Formats: sequence, structure tokens, C-alpha cells
Amino acid sequence: MSDFPLYGLSEEHLAIRHAVRELTASKIAPFAAAVDEEARFPHEAAAALVETDFHAPHVPEQYGGAGADALATVIVIEEIARACMSSSLIPTVNKLGSMPVILGGSEELKATYLGALARGEGGFSYALSEPEAGSDAANQRTTAVRDGDHWVLNGVKRWISNAGVSEYYTVLARTDAGERTKGISAFVVEKSDEGVSFGAPEKKLGIKGSPTCEVYLDNVRIPADRMIGAEGEGFEIAMRTLDHTRVTIAAQAVGVAQGALDYALAYAQEREQFGRPISSNQGLQFLLADMGMKVEAARQLTYAAAGRSERGDADLTFFGAAAKCFASDAAMEVTTDAVQVLGGYGYTRDYPVERMMRDAKITQIYEGTNQVQRIVMARQLLAGIQSQI
Repeated sequence: MSDFPLYGLSEEHLAIRHAVRELTASKIAPFAAAVDEEARFPHEAAAALVETDFHAPHVPEQYGGAGADALATVIVIEEIARACMSSSLIPTVNKLGSMPVILGGSEELKATYLGALARGEGGFSYALSEPEAGSDAANQRTTAVRDGDHWVLNGVKRWISNAGVSEYYTVLARTDAGERTKGISAFVVEKSDEGVSFGAPEKKLGIKGSPTCEVYLDNVRIPADRMIGAEGEGFEIAMRTLDHTRVTIAAQAVGVAQGALDYALAYAQEREQFGRPISSNQGLQFLLADMGMKVEAARQLTYAAAGRSERGDADLTFFGAAAKCFASDAAMEVTTDAVQVLGGYGYTRDYPVERMMRDAKITQIYEGTNQVQRIVMARQLLAGIQSQI
């Protein structure tokens, strides 16, 4: 069966696309250039998204959320990224940070933190990476030591998206030094917990409106019931989380690529050289055709992966990695080609495509580099875990 009727979006999904596109055009796109130029958090977008329940649409209705399915969440992120990648990180990071709670948290933990997220009381970040734990995510140095009814956390987390802005953090820490992946547990840490502090925002190539900082945990004492799942289950929960959330990175990539293509198409029809629009040149038409083909192929793979995320299919790991890898590679190619279409103008900050090209690059890197995604896909193929359509 297809992921959606006759490979088309339902009326509900189309309505969500329309609503987010309208919201983005009026409340997010007008500030995108300033957010990038000033390297500031997109407060205007955050307020508009909270007001419309698009800041964390994935939160189930039973915890006060909109209860959007995985495909609807992908559409929300795609439409925002079409205009402003930094703003699209609001729903993206909120899903990433809270997904461990959804997958492994107790009912009490879900009610407390998913409820707070749904009400817009604070964002939710994901603290997995460390100075020595990037692609080797199991190499966790942050520790959590049991002390009565509490855990005491110490360590440093690096490359944490929206750090300092988010109120809540899923933190992975080692609870058993003698084990590797089985010695890692997951916890919810609050920004207000004593001993939590943040480094200066990284000076990045793109997504400048989403702060990326180190998170310092200095004898952070938290109640034992803030553990997500059982002791030693943290790494498994973290990897299952990425299976779902890599699809949202694919959605970002599709969105920014579509935004660049839209701008390139409009420019090519308006810009005249040699007495005619440059869009009449066959060489440029071929370039635009390739751009459109790559965007649509990436979109279809992303939507198919979203369907598998919603159902929890056995081949989700393959499809999540494939969608993230293919869409981000396509986004880098399409945004670079969009700069080429605009020529010298595309290389300036007066036009949005140079920002889109800079923003697109991160989709090939975070939530697992595309080299790691290829390793993941190969393992799935060799294990025979792939859909046979």
C-alpha cells in the first residue's frame, strides 16, 4: 500500500501546507534575512509558531499537543525551511529533543514535559554530542552517578542546537563505566537546574538564527524519576530517536531546496541578457530542469520515510538515513545551482540564495554526517532490512 492515497496528500495535509505557507509568508519570511545577518534567534517566528501550534506539532493530543502525524510534521518543517532554515529548527529541534520522552518516558514524564512543550512553555533540545562523541556517539564521557533518590550529572555537551534558548534537554550520560552502549542512560535536564550553564554561541556558516552552544553540567542534581526509560536504555532510545528525526532533516533540505528553486525560476524569467530572458536559453533550462527533478525526488523519498516513521516500519532506519542523505545532497546541489543562475547577484547578500546555500550545508552534517548515513544504509541492506515494493 502507498503511504498516502494514490501517492497524493490528503485534504488535511494540503490544508496544513496551506496554513503554514501563509503563516511563513506573513510572519517568518519578512525577518529571515535580518535573523541571518544579525545571527539572532527568530523570536518573531517562535511567537507565531507557538500561537498556531506549529512549534511542536508532533506532540500527541493527550498531552495537549496538535497530534500531527509524521508526514504533517514534515510538511510544517518543509514549508518553514522554504523561507527560513533557522526558523524551521524550532519544530525540528523540539521533535528531536522530546522524541526520547515519547519513545521511552514514563507517563508522568510525558505529561510533565510534553505538556509543557505543547503549551509553549519552553523548547526541547537534544544533548547527545560531546567533544569526543560526534559520529562515535557511544563514546560518552558525561557521567551520571546515583545518589539516593537523585542522579548527579557532570560533563560537557557540544553542538547543541537551540542551547540556551530551550528550557528542556534530553541528556545522554554514562551510568556504567564498564559497558559501552549498554552503560548509557537518558535524562531530562532543565535549563533552570543548578549547575547547568552554556558556552558562547558558535560562529557558524549558516543557520545563524539557531544558537549552537556547549552545555556544561557541573554537579547537576536531578530527581531519579527524570530518567527516560530504564538505566542503560539511553543509547538505544537515542538511536531510535534519530531514525524518526532524520526525516525532519530531510524535510528541511527539501524546503530550502524548493525555496532556492522558486527564487531561481522567478529570476530567470525576469532577468534579460542579449535582449531576451535568460530562461529562454536551453543550457539554463536544463539546469533548472535538473534542479526541479532533484527537489521532487527528494520530496517523494522524504514523504515515504515519513510514512514509515508514523507506522514504525521495520525499514525505517534505512528510509530515514536514505531520505536525510539524498535530500541534503540534493539541497546542496540545488542551492549552489540557484546561486549560479543568479550569477554575480547570487553571490551577494542582497539576494536570499547565498543564505540558502550556506544553510543547506548543515543538512549534510548534523544528525549524522552523510558518510555515516551511507554506513547505516549499507548495514540495513546487508541485513536484508529494506522494503521490497
